[in-house]
Amino acid sequence: MTIAGVPSLLMEIDFPDEDVPYEEEILRNAYSVKHWLRYIDHKARAPNNAVNIVYERALKELPGSYKIWYNYLRTRRKQVRGKCITDPMYEEVNNTFERALVFMHKMPRIWMDYGSFMTLQCKITRTRHVFDRALRALPVTQHHRIWPLYLKFVKKFDIPETGVRVFRRYLKLAPDDAEEYIEYLLSVNRLDDAAQQLASIVDNEHFASKHGKSSHQLWTELCELISKNPDKVHSLNVDAIIRGGLRRYTDQLGHLWNCLADYYVRSGLFDRARDIYEEAIQTVRTVRDFTQVFDEYAQFEELSLNKRMEMVANDPDATEEDDIDVELRLARFEHLMERRLLLLNSVLLRQNPHNVHEWHKRVKLYEDKPHEIINTYTEAVQTVQPKLAVGKLHTLWVEFAKFYESNGQVDDARVVFERATEVEYVKVDDLASVWCEWAEMEIRQENFEEALKLMQKATVMPKRKVAYHDDAETVQMRLYKSLKVWSMYADLEESFGTFKTCKAVYDRIIDLKICTPQIIINYGLFLEEHNYFEEAFRAYEKGIALFKWPNVYDIWNAYLTKFLKRYGGSKLERARDLFEQCLENCPPEHAKYFYLLYAKLEEDHGLARHAMAVYDRATSAVKPEEMYDMYNIFVKKAAEIYGLPRTREIYEKAIETLPEENMRQMCVRFAEMETKLGEIDRARAIYAHCSQVCDPRITAEFWQTWKEFEVRHGNEDTMREMLRIKRSVQATYNTQVNMMAAQFMTSNAPADAAGTDAMRQLDAKATEAAASQQQKLPPQPPKPSGASNIMFVRGETQGGAARDKVVNPDEIDIGDSEDEDDDEEEEGGDDGTNGDDNSKATRKDDNDNVMKKLRIEQKSIPAKVFGGLKTKANNGDDEEEDD
Repeated sequence: MTIAGVPSLLMEIDFPDEDVPYEEEILRNAYSVKHWLRYIDHKARAPNNAVNIVYERALKELPGSYKIWYNYLRTRRKQVRGKCITDPMYEEVNNTFERALVFMHKMPRIWMDYGSFMTLQCKITRTRHVFDRALRALPVTQHHRIWPLYLKFVKKFDIPETGVRVFRRYLKLAPDDAEEYIEYLLSVNRLDDAAQQLASIVDNEHFASKHGKSSHQLWTELCELISKNPDKVHSLNVDAIIRGGLRRYTDQLGHLWNCLADYYVRSGLFDRARDIYEEAIQTVRTVRDFTQVFDEYAQFEELSLNKRMEMVANDPDATEEDDIDVELRLARFEHLMERRLLLLNSVLLRQNPHNVHEWHKRVKLYEDKPHEIINTYTEAVQTVQPKLAVGKLHTLWVEFAKFYESNGQVDDARVVFERATEVEYVKVDDLASVWCEWAEMEIRQENFEEALKLMQKATVMPKRKVAYHDDAETVQMRLYKSLKVWSMYADLEESFGTFKTCKAVYDRIIDLKICTPQIIINYGLFLEEHNYFEEAFRAYEKGIALFKWPNVYDIWNAYLTKFLKRYGGSKLERARDLFEQCLENCPPEHAKYFYLLYAKLEEDHGLARHAMAVYDRATSAVKPEEMYDMYNIFVKKAAEIYGLPRTREIYEKAIETLPEENMRQMCVRFAEMETKLGEIDRARAIYAHCSQVCDPRITAEFWQTWKEFEVRHGNEDTMREMLRIKRSVQATYNTQVNMMAAQFMTSNAPADAAGTDAMRQLDAKATEAAASQQQKLPPQPPKPSGASNIMFVRGETQGGAARDKVVNPDEIDIGDSEDEDDDEEEEGGDDGTNGDDNSKATRKDDNDNVMKKLRIEQKSIPAKVFGGLKTKANNGDDEEEDD
């Protein structure tokens, strides 16, 4: 017996010495796979023939060992690697596989290796037979291991018929891999089969793409495939498929229409393609789809025209019919481009047929085409539903009637208006606009009586009373309360009617309680034009009774102005009653004008004291921001009527009531007035009073004004007193800042470093402000060289002598006993050396008396700030009280 590639086993074999131990083991354990594999590993580096002999001997003893067969086949494949596929050794390996499959036909790995090895040899039929035998031998649960190799084999070689049959068999096992089949069909140019298969998976609602494609993407691929290859796809009804997509995928209408038209263009059916384009632009509902279809349509027409023109130009035998055909194509292209705006408008109207604005645009597109305009208006008023209308529906009816009027068909215009008044609009104002437009048309036609009749007909009350805002009632029932119609009616009666009819219309408007302040004013003007002044005043009073503030402002303004213009001061008491009635509930924002008007009346025709009383009331009745201006007017008028001295009480009241910002200005003006009158001490007292609310760091202008005043009218003592007050006020504000800083630090304890730094910065700023202000003071006597930077009041004098006393310019003399103050006063009175002090005390008393007369409230200030001066002042007050 001989084995391919192996010498006869019956021959005597000379074993090398190193093989003897393995042979002995084999003799003892002939059926042990482990010992055979150990022997094979030992012979791994031996020649191929020696290795093969060991494998054959092992398989003879153990023909059912998968491990030995697998290793043997792998070894044999390695032995032929790199050799030509026509080498005889390939056939020997094939025979080995065949012998192995006798025992290993249920092992898929053996079949897989055999199929791959046969594919490498390019033996198509034998390879196909191997794969078919494998599929028959193996159970179906293991077929998924064979099919990838089988499909790879049919894709590798140009065997489309075999590949199609193999894929069809495979899809019965794995229908979800239909996309792979389609890709193969496209690669072998079997487009008809590919289209059929793609259509089948598109129709299958349960199909799930393994490539993540949606049903819409698959449909798009199908449409592109069948539309671009009409000569290769014959088994499908392309028109029906794409139209089915149009009904199914409404968001891709433009693309699908273009695919269908492209199919007919590639098929050579140009007229049919043109019909498809026309159908598309007449049915799409979005601007995007319309743009896609129209651009393709225009490109198709342009290319068709260009090609036809080239053919005619290059054809020497061109006839007149060819020229006519070119002209026809050119006219068709131009007509398409001219219709673009109209077609786009049709798309928008298909989106929303109740869009009034688009209907108006459509009418403008039909310019100089009266029949088309009439048809458009007719279609519009029949299509647009009042409750769904976007825009004002009545404008369509009005423009429709005006179109007939502009063409001289007034009767037809009246018919349109009459039909328009019967439409159930959503709002009463729309119906009112129709009636008013109708009346205006009659006025343009100079049918004034007809216009009045129309307004009279429109304002007739219904048989039963209905509420104007009751949406359950029709607008025709609620029209009688439309102010627009009544206003038009009143204007027509005023222009073309009689006084009685016009007055009746205005009275009717007031009775219906639909009038506005402007209607009342117009009514009053109408009555005044006919010299019915009292009737006009009664009309104003009716309007005042109907409206409240602030709507009644214009009526009161017109009423009072007209009344004063007519009667002046002849009916003063009646005018006063009107003003009092007006001002009773007048809000502050409108009070200023009426108070000024009232005061002017009293100035011109009444009493001066009444005018002053009105101005006094006005100062508290106006808005807070207008109070300052009102006080200025009050002061000015008081000065004109009574003179400057009588303005003091006004200034006092203003200072008490005005906010701080305006109060400072009023104090300055008060002081200037006193200065003009020669009352220097009174002016100085006013400055001192105002200084308590003037922070030097903020209101530097006030302190500069006071300083200039002292320079002009004061002396060194008064200037020093002013500076002392300034320092005390500044110290007060600095103390407030420090207290606020301390409270802040206490409330936030333990505060962080940032907060502490912020407080220190605040104190530093206050100190800097005080230092800068100190620099502005008059020069002080120089300090002794030994003086410390720390300023304080010494407890006792050095050496007991007055001449050795160190003078501190910033020292504040704090009196501890009244006896010392009395002694100083007596000494100043005895020798006369302290005359300046006496005069200073006298001026202080005068200032106190002035402040009492002005009734300016003084704030209590600590005695330490004033020093001995406060004690003297108090003593003087006590003496006055004793007297």
